[in-house]
Amino acid sequence: GVSGAAGVVVAGAGGDAAGAAEEKTVFDVELTEVGPNKVKVIKVVREATGLGLKEAKDVVDGAPKVLKEGASKEEAEDIKAKLEAEGAKVTLK
Repeated sequence: GVSGAAGVVVAGAGGDAAGAAEEKTVFDVELTEVGPNKVKVIKVVREATGLGLKEAKDVVDGAPKVLKEGASKEEAEDIKAKLEAEGAKVTLK
């Protein structure tokens, strides 16, 4: 009985770890806070999303807002680094 219960706990933990590992390949990039350099943040948002000026401004004005859904880890980290360099706060989900 005891070893069976321990086996269930290990299997549960293993399942959670596998689920977390799978989720880490795809990210949603959220602009959490714009910061002091709104114009520069809008420029980065335009580059990252391909949106026009008005659409990018609306996204920035609407923060917190998801900029990009389903981004690869590399792309998400790249967008995050560029936005943080301009003083914005970014959350990868």
